[in-house]
Amino acid sequence: MEENSIMQEDIVKTAREEAEKAEGSRALYEVKMKFLGRAGIVTSMLKKMKELSPEERPSFGKKVNALREKLEEGFAAAEARVKQRELQEKLQSETLDVTMPGRRQKKGALHPVTRVKNELVDIFAGMGFEIFEGPEIENDYYNFTALNTPADHPARDMQDTFYLSEEYLLRTQTSAGQIRFMEQHRPPIKMLSPGRVFRSDDDATHSPMFHQMEGLVVDHNITLCDLQGMLDEFARTMFSSSSKTRLRPSYFPFTEPSVEVDVSCAACGGKGCSLCKGTGWIEVLGAGMVNRRVLENCHIDPDEYTGFAFGMGIERIAMLKYGINNIKLLTENDVRFLEQFKD
Repeated sequence: MEENSIMQEDIVKTAREEAEKAEGSRALYEVKMKFLGRAGIVTSMLKKMKELSPEERPSFGKKVNALREKLEEGFAAAEARVKQRELQEKLQSETLDVTMPGRRQKKGALHPVTRVKNELVDIFAGMGFEIFEGPEIENDYYNFTALNTPADHPARDMQDTFYLSEEYLLRTQTSAGQIRFMEQHRPPIKMLSPGRVFRSDDDATHSPMFHQMEGLVVDHNITLCDLQGMLDEFARTMFSSSSKTRLRPSYFPFTEPSVEVDVSCAACGGKGCSLCKGTGWIEVLGAGMVNRRVLENCHIDPDEYTGFAFGMGIERIAMLKYGINNIKLLTENDVRFLEQFKD
């Protein structure tokens, strides 16, 4: 019995020494398994019980269980010490030295198209316009028919329009939002519809996906003079306090009369330069008085109400405002280009 007691003390002492030498949780776990695992020393001792007589087994089993308890207590204490030591080492390694200089974070900036869009919204919202954003997937009625676009109009061709089916397409203009808005609201109406549009066109000044902003005013006694007065205010705010606008006759199926709108060149003050190609004027948008048929399609009496509509490409305004000569620069995400528009 004394021999067994000495043997147990040796096992406990050896386990304690090896546990103290363990440098981490993984090493300690391996030591623990050496003594208490399925193939460990305690398990091997229990397997020897079958070699003992029935009278010796209870006493032997009691001693082995006592040994197991001592080992488990010792390993529990060792695990607590190792965890505490590892925590201290982790805290020390992750300590932030507040006296060291910080890492400079680069400041981002809004994309020039976003900047111009926000500026346009602010300008027209300041004139009392309500913002309305229609769906990018439209049906033929809202994109063409309700806007008085004839069935044989070139804009309906596959070469210009991305059709998803016979009925649905990617909208080619934000003018479709005017129809939806007039169906839901009665005059007086002042609405602005910004958003993405899609056309099968791709060169230095055109992109298959770009941004438009459409505006609409409908009320009693609206005239072209009201349109030009509003556009003059837009030009002065967006480009220069001395900017002026001029209207040139044009044609759009949803306005009558229709006009192209030019703004005096802010770069040369109207004297003529390379930007305005020596004319002193730059074309910025299309506009006109809302066609009677368009009002009728929205159940608005054209004999009682008149209105004007205008639409501009936001990328074009950005190119003019910042002197950008290629529209693809706005979609290539070149950081060297975009960094120029930081405040």
